[in-house]
Amino acid sequence: MDLKLNDKTALITGSTAGIGLEIARKLAAEGASVVVTGRSRAKLDQAAALVAAEPGAGPVRGVLADAATAEGAEILAREVPRVDVLVNNLGIYESKPFAEIADADWHGLFETNVVSGARLAQRYFPPMLDRNWGRIIFVSSESGLVVPPDMIHYAVTKSAQLTIARGLAQLTKGTAVTVNSVMPGPTRSEGIVDFLRSVATDPNAAPEVLEAEFFRLHRPLSLIQRMIEPEEIAALVAYLASPLSAATNGAALRVEGGIVPTIA
Repeated sequence: MDLKLNDKTALITGSTAGIGLEIARKLAAEGASVVVTGRSRAKLDQAAALVAAEPGAGPVRGVLADAATAEGAEILAREVPRVDVLVNNLGIYESKPFAEIADADWHGLFETNVVSGARLAQRYFPPMLDRNWGRIIFVSSESGLVVPPDMIHYAVTKSAQLTIARGLAQLTKGTAVTVNSVMPGPTRSEGIVDFLRSVATDPNAAPEVLEAEFFRLHRPLSLIQRMIEPEEIAALVAYLASPLSAATNGAALRVEGGIVPTIA
């Protein structure tokens, strides 16, 4: 299927690994001009090379910037003045008992997961409205609706992302701009085994045992009972980035376990 992204520029935050990298690869393979962002020059160059190697890839560039900071947002706005598709993917997480969450933990997660996306939306959303075309996609989490008791501070940030996205969508009425959220469940990533060990009854168990126990004890309502692969999320994001998704606006789409949408 042609997603009609050949003339679009896509900026993906947190795109040197995991979900962000897979989104960048998928959008590049669909012909979009892709901007990869990250804080490490070595990882940024490696990611940009992987994205550029996708068959049929459009132009790819890497911008060294910490999108979690105001300074990083200024660098991105200067280096990439026009963006057609903004994917706010940057995010961090941790498991911690509520009584042990310090102020610094709250501020750190909120700054990275929420404020970073809001800053970039402030820069790129108004020009999208002026041009009467654009896509903003927040990579949130099912935790924004189904709160893990050991990750309450993380869940709060994911709920906040849903609120921002829905609020922006309400400002797009009568335009060809859309704002949506994607809510993955637990996803395979670089740090996922360390996370599974942090909540396991036996941290020294094999990765497949850790994963099975995690879903049995901590995510019993999961329908697929496995980690989501990053490329499965990337496929949904690519559709939302496409002109083909013009009627999907203000939606919060779960990657597994069903959809909780508002289709305009």
